[in-house]
Amino acid sequence: MISKWIEAIRLRTLPVSIAGVLTGIGLAVWQGGFSIVPAVLCFVFAVTAQIASNFANEYYDYKNGMDRKGRDGFRRGVTEGDITPQAMKFATFGMLGLAAITGCAMLFIGGWWLLPVGICILLAALAYSTGPYPLSHHGLGDITVVIFFGVVPVTLTYWLQTGEWAELSAVVTTSITVGLLAANVLIVNNYRDMDDDNTVGKRTTVVIFGRKVMGNAYLLSGILAMALMIPLWLMLPIWAMIVPAVYLLFHFQAWRRLVRNKGAALNPVLGITARNLLIFSLMLLAVLALCSL
Repeated sequence: MISKWIEAIRLRTLPVSIAGVLTGIGLAVWQGGFSIVPAVLCFVFAVTAQIASNFANEYYDYKNGMDRKGRDGFRRGVTEGDITPQAMKFATFGMLGLAAITGCAMLFIGGWWLLPVGICILLAALAYSTGPYPLSHHGLGDITVVIFFGVVPVTLTYWLQTGEWAELSAVVTTSITVGLLAANVLIVNNYRDMDDDNTVGKRTTVVIFGRKVMGNAYLLSGILAMALMIPLWLMLPIWAMIVPAVYLLFHFQAWRRLVRNKGAALNPVLGITARNLLIFSLMLLAVLALCSL
């Protein structure tokens, strides 16, 4: 049973939430503002919020008839009968509660203005899959990922450690970069599931625009992401360019696998895309730390 819950957590996707926090930490280190307590709180909040969103996606997609047994994507425990719907619903709100508790601890560091921000984040974790207008069912999943897995975690992790907005342009553009790379993970997921999603009326961007357009969007998103960081690259030594060079090499290889495969063969591409994001954030963290010495 434990293995079924581990599958439901979707470990391959967790780099999406981890990367934003790592990047925010890197930027804080670069500005001489690293602080362990807010860094850990941001990490716990980001991971628990994503797990809650993953659980909610599985529960509400099952409840709304959006899943089928034997799908090409990763095994869905509720749909396959491995986990009861009631258990998944309880786990969803349990993880949301843990994220909320972590967020409340952040209030003592960042102030009460973080309360509405935290509420919006937790509501978005649910609104992605449920509510009167589920975001992932109406072509809004990608922009949601850019905001809540890029802009929000990078900027807040940075601010909670430094308490200031020094080098704001570099911080904001870097946060959008992380969001674009995170959205590519969703593109692979929806690229794989396009036929199933179309059948049940789930209007993802891949269903709306087609595989060819979104395959090209995947490629261009990675290139645009590296270009957006020009304000930061100009502040760093020339050898720091190894970060975008390595990322783009891995990104191009992943894109070729994306457009050449279908169905379950795309599951490894999803993992590779998430891995590339994690590699990027770790390399950027290392470079920024070295430049702060």
